[in-house]
Amino acid sequence: MSKRLFDHIDLRVRNREIAQRFYAQILPAIGFKVDKSGEEWGQFQPAGKTPVEFFGFEEDSDHKPNGTRIAFWAESRADVDKVAEVVRKAGGKNIEGPELCVDYSPGYYAVFFEDPDGNKLEVCCRESGLSAQ
Repeated sequence: MSKRLFDHIDLRVRNREIAQRFYAQILPAIGFKVDKSGEEWGQFQPAGKTPVEFFGFEEDSDHKPNGTRIAFWAESRADVDKVAEVVRKAGGKNIEGPELCVDYSPGYYAVFFEDPDGNKLEVCCRESGLSAQ
């Protein structure tokens, strides 16, 4: 098996222009610092990595968000706090936290939010490294 566990995220948004403005603020704070977006496709990737995972999005005017949530890893609670501040400034919706989520696992710290289209996202840190039991 490959050491990479995923290649990319391919998200649908109702309005790519609005999503581009939002994700251009959020994704660099998470580590997707290189903007490779084009006319019809938004794409951000980490700098200097090959092969590279990426976060992409494209417009689908009929898109309806659902219960799916994309969670990004943070190295520390301070990193979660920094991203939470960026999310607030970028206009994230339904922000919860950052907060300790002891029901998930010991030391699980996260901020939960939605993008302008209602897609659910999260940035988390697992201090114990354990998943929920």
